[in-house]
Amino acid sequence: MIALPRTIQVWAYGRPTDLRKGYNGLWGLIKNELRRDPLSGELFLFVNAKRTGCKVFLWDGTGLCIFMKKLERGHFAQLWDAAGTALQLTSSELALFIEGCTVVGRKSLSPTALTSKDLAFDDRV
Repeated sequence: MIALPRTIQVWAYGRPTDLRKGYNGLWGLIKNELRRDPLSGELFLFVNAKRTGCKVFLWDGTGLCIFMKKLERGHFAQLWDAAGTALQLTSSELALFIEGCTVVGRKSLSPTALTSKDLAFDDRV
């Protein structure tokens, strides 16, 4: 697996996908279904109906990349629900998903991101 910063956003497509789709087909799903920018640097995960294969689509700044994995045994976790809602993952959760962790998508495996807050100040000065 390629090392990714924890801050990168990963979007899992909310429906089974025909993995015969290439760059143009996945680009269309990202633009029209997910309503995201394929050139944003975010990663996009697609899984077939049998959950035996997945593709990760990304723009690395110089070109489009598609990484694919096909399981010889078993299934990937099911990330979609009846509504077909996209699921946001962290890069750590994506790595666990690709390794075959079935808990991914059922509950959050990562803590929420920290946000900066203003420091307390002393108004007696």
